[in-house]
Parts: sequence; structure tokens; C-alpha cells
Amino acid sequence: MSTTTRSTTGSTTGHRGVRRLAGLACTLLLTASLTGCSSLPFGGSEDAPAEAQPEPAAAAEPIDSQFTSDGTFQSHLSVPGVPGVDFVYTMYPTKATPRTNEWYPGGRKYFTFTFTAYDLAQGLRDPFATKRKVYLETIDVTSRTITEDGPGKQEPYEVSGVGADITFDPEPLTTPNGMLVSSPKGAFELRNQSIGPVAKGTTGVELTFRAVVNVQTTAGGGQFVQRTVTQKVPVGIFASDEPTKATKIPVNAN
Repeated sequence: MSTTTRSTTGSTTGHRGVRRLAGLACTLLLTASLTGCSSLPFGGSEDAPAEAQPEPAAAAEPIDSQFTSDGTFQSHLSVPGVPGVDFVYTMYPTKATPRTNEWYPGGRKYFTFTFTAYDLAQGLRDPFATKRKVYLETIDVTSRTITEDGPGKQEPYEVSGVGADITFDPEPLTTPNGMLVSSPKGAFELRNQSIGPVAKGTTGVELTFRAVVNVQTTAGGGQFVQRTVTQKVPVGIFASDEPTKATKIPVNAN
């Protein structure tokens, strides 16, 4: 009896090819599922990039101010015709609103200022009789606002009067020429003055001080010359929707 032998080589090879194709298809499907539609050659699309949001406009910076940055202001001035006499304005915030970087358009902002004079032709501790005396007649202070667009129209502070009538000392030493403001025995002082609310967009307030004085030409003499001593003081105002917060202070605080 003859025996017939069947070859299985072709069948085995075929099955292996099918398995390889199936494995490759699975790999492609898995890759597509992991990378998303953007990797597909047909019908795929990438998400559009998000539009950049505009940055908010920066708040206007306050004007440059020694008073604001240092927390105090002091000037030493000379005027023609009275050489050696130093006129000194001093201004500082009071305890009601002590932090000048928190002076905002809204609310009141409080300060004190003084005015005095020194005869520097003599030593600071020389006898008072050897020094030329300075007498204050009148003083007035005006103001104007400064905005991010230029000069403003508001006048948030003003004072004007005879020095002896409005100074802190109720009984200053006075003569027909005015109140004595010669250091160390005399000085003009106004405490707890307030700059009123100003419009939004205000970046500063400029104060202008003017003092009319009579100065002895010689120590102890009867001849005087009259001069006006002027000083401008810029004050920075910071942008904020919140008002300046003032703390209640004792009546004798400064």
C-alpha cells in the first residue's frame, strides 16, 4: 500500500503572514489612538492657538517728588539784598496719613509745614543780639493738580493770612514789621493741613509757598528790606480706587 504525504509548509507560511499583518494593523491603530487625529493623513486638523489677551494698561506713575520719596521736604533759600540769610521751608506728613506712598486721589492727605530764617553771617550759637532779625508779614499757599494728560484744573489746598494770626503759636513775638521767624527764637508753623480729594488720573499736586518778610539790614538796626520768599513743592499722588485713609489723632499730635 502506498502512503501519501501532504506538505504543510505553504499553509504554515500563510498563517504566519496573516498574523504579521494583523499585528501591524493593531500597531497602527494603537499609534493613531495615542497621537490623536492630528496624525491622521485625511480629515485631521490641529486646534487653533488661543488668542493672546491684551495686557491691562499700566497705572500712571506719580510725579517726581522729594517729599513723597523721602517722607519730608526741606529747602534752603537765599534772596537778593540780604546775603547770608537762609530761609527754610520744611514740610512733612502728619500721623493722620504718614505713608506718602498711600496718598491716593480720594480722601484727605494731611501735612504740617514751617518757615524760619537763619542769619548765617553769625555762628548758630552766637548771641541772638548779634543776628539780623527776620519778621514775617503774610504767608499764602496755593496749589494746582497735575494729571497724566498735563496740568489739571483743581486747587485742593490753599491758605492765606497774616502770619501772626494763623501760626500755631497763639502769642508769637510780633512787631509792626510782622512776627519774628528768626531761629532759634521764632518760627511760623501750620499743623495738620489737608490736601482735599482730587480727580482720578491725578498724578501729583504742586504747592506754591510765598512768604513776605522784612529783614534787618544790620543786627539791631532800624532799617529793613522787604522780600518775598517763594518755594514750589511737588507732591506725588498714586493711582487707586481706594481713598486715602486718615487715622484720627490727638489734637496735639503732629
